[in-house]
Amino acid sequence: MRQELLSLPKTLADDVARNLVMVAKLLDEDPEQAYGYSRVALRLASRVPSVREAAGFAAYAVGKYGEALAEFRAARRMTGSVELWPVMADCERGLGRPEKALAMAGEPEVQKLDRAGQVEMRLVAAGARRDMGQTDAAVVTLQSPELASNSVQPWTARLRYAYADALLEVGREDEAREWFAKALEADQGGTTNASDRLAELDGVEFTDVLEGADEDEDADEDLGEDTEVNEGGERKDETVLDAPAAPAAPADAPAAPAEAPAEPVAPADAPREGTPNEDTPRDDRPEQS
Repeated sequence: MRQELLSLPKTLADDVARNLVMVAKLLDEDPEQAYGYSRVALRLASRVPSVREAAGFAAYAVGKYGEALAEFRAARRMTGSVELWPVMADCERGLGRPEKALAMAGEPEVQKLDRAGQVEMRLVAAGARRDMGQTDAAVVTLQSPELASNSVQPWTARLRYAYADALLEVGREDEAREWFAKALEADQGGTTNASDRLAELDGVEFTDVLEGADEDEDADEDLGEDTEVNEGGERKDETVLDAPAAPAAPADAPAAPAEAPAEPVAPADAPREGTPNEDTPRDDRPEQS
């Protein structure tokens, strides 16, 4: 990427680099914000391959598969690399075209991928099979030397997890449990939820203890709104007790004066102050926005 940015003026290159760094930083944590940074970088340097690739991954992360596919194609035209072939096929799946994704899995470009890329392509092809309702074929698609290997690679956990999930869908629950366990063993970075799937198969239910703590905290806050602290540091209820009844007036107290005479009532036809009469036109103009 640095080499590509050298073709830009220094100030512009610095601006683009800052936006690309934010895309990489936020892509997993806040994909929407990462997408925003990618659009800024794209406006600044649309002819830089790494910018088009970053924009593609940001769009992919927020489910804009058509936009992502266009950016990946542009990056591939600029570089001639086949590295993005699997994610391009997955964009076809996202667009509801699993047949196209499956066709891409059989193209010569797949043979040019490294081992990691070929595993990714196998995952996409199996997903396309499942999209098309071909669940048994999806299981067969995932069976490979990489799946059978005991060595742990960056893709191992995801490959084992996908295989377990496909087995479960075709009703092979015992085998699925075995492969979810194998996925968990390889999942050193926590990229899958294999532990949750295992617990689900074993009938284990988790209780969210934090939820109960939040409810207690809310109750304490509600109680705090209804109480106050007196000078001695003790809380007292804000509820006001009934005031003592006023003492009865002595028998010899003077009687209360009679009510003042009522004010004269204006005639029915007299206009009221500040009120327009019926002949006054109303302002029917639309309200200004």
